[in-house]
Amino acid sequence: MKSFLFLIFCLTFLNSFGQPDKQQLERELFNLPNVSFINVSKPGDLFLTYDLMVKQPIDHQHPEKGYFNQWVQLKHRGFNNPTVIETHGYQMGRGGNEVEQILNANNIGVEFRFFGKSVPDSMQWEYLSNKQAAADLHYVNQLFRQLYKGKWFSTGISKGGQTTLYYKYLYPEDVDVAIPYVAPIDNAFEDTRLYTFMDTIGTPVCRQRIFDFQKFLLMNEKEAVEKLKWFAKGGNMTFSYVGDLGKTFEYAVLEYPFAFWQWGRASDSIPTNKNLDDYLSELMKTSSISNFSDSDIKKYGPHYYLAATETGYYGYNIAPLKKYIQHFTSNPSATFPPKEAKATTYDGTFHAGLQKWLAEKGNNILYIYGGIDAWSAARVLVSDRVNSKSFLIPGASHGTARIKNLPEGMKIEFVGKIKDWTGLDCIMDVLKTK
Repeated sequence: MKSFLFLIFCLTFLNSFGQPDKQQLERELFNLPNVSFINVSKPGDLFLTYDLMVKQPIDHQHPEKGYFNQWVQLKHRGFNNPTVIETHGYQMGRGGNEVEQILNANNIGVEFRFFGKSVPDSMQWEYLSNKQAAADLHYVNQLFRQLYKGKWFSTGISKGGQTTLYYKYLYPEDVDVAIPYVAPIDNAFEDTRLYTFMDTIGTPVCRQRIFDFQKFLLMNEKEAVEKLKWFAKGGNMTFSYVGDLGKTFEYAVLEYPFAFWQWGRASDSIPTNKNLDDYLSELMKTSSISNFSDSDIKKYGPHYYLAATETGYYGYNIAPLKKYIQHFTSNPSATFPPKEAKATTYDGTFHAGLQKWLAEKGNNILYIYGGIDAWSAARVLVSDRVNSKSFLIPGASHGTARIKNLPEGMKIEFVGKIKDWTGLDCIMDVLKTK
């Protein structure tokens, strides 16, 4: 009798950690068409983890044009648990997300097409679009709905948050709730709302320190560039896309205010002592020249291509610093699309349609933004025609605008919305604060 009870205890214990699902799950995965998989679970994990490659059409409207394999990662907690589809905007990220944690949900992470491992044999840039990327997500959703019948959520951060919105817009029935983090929706190729934001955010004293910091660096450009040659050489960096190190330096200086607010840098981190080494140290910490190196530009080429053709982006307002700038006579763009892609002219039609839909039909969306994040200048303003809610967290940056950092009142409202829309309870104490 004791051994029987012990067996029942073991089975119950294992079932709570999802382990007995392994055989059934692998059988289900094996039966999915056009999917290969490998178990990458780690000892001690409370879920099963699989890396999958999913065969996707390069052009969903014309599958005969060929296919590529898209990397998908599954974290399985239980067939009866809710499911989160995590819409990565770049390469796959292996970390967990807050939504899967508070819902004890299965998580399906999808790498964005043409990034990382999800690249066709030959890059056909004309098929890199948000519509094609959303169709990738829809296909993954339809595959896994055969396994998971509960409530479905989508979530993503930054460009991944944008992708959450594109997906919800084009396939509104795929998920019950969408939770995009820090997701800007630009209204032009050069969204000038960001300039207004940076001219008004923070205190006048802090904004003056930022300006003085930029001015000092530009006035000492020749010496600064000489010093940065060693930094570039040590990092094996080249700058042929931008042109040369001097132009790269000016890009980094112009980027500084945006990066300062995006990442929530402190005002006292800005040097005022006129020591060039200290100024360069702060510049490299906040808006490094490495961001404009050939290797980084190539890595994020698909992102820049989409920004230049569909989603818009931002530029640098040189007017206040124009007399100190040597390499630019008009506002340069922060986009660097691959030259071989021959990016077409920016077309804002997709974003215009998205914004209209969000205002009129964009229900069951919980937006999270940071109060000092520069990207919040382009945040979605929720209309009174939908039931969605935006949470603008005071003092939060691009990296800290998270569910765990919601003020208590916002947290209660956030949890309440999920309960009202899905009937599910959130376990908020699983999140570690700041």
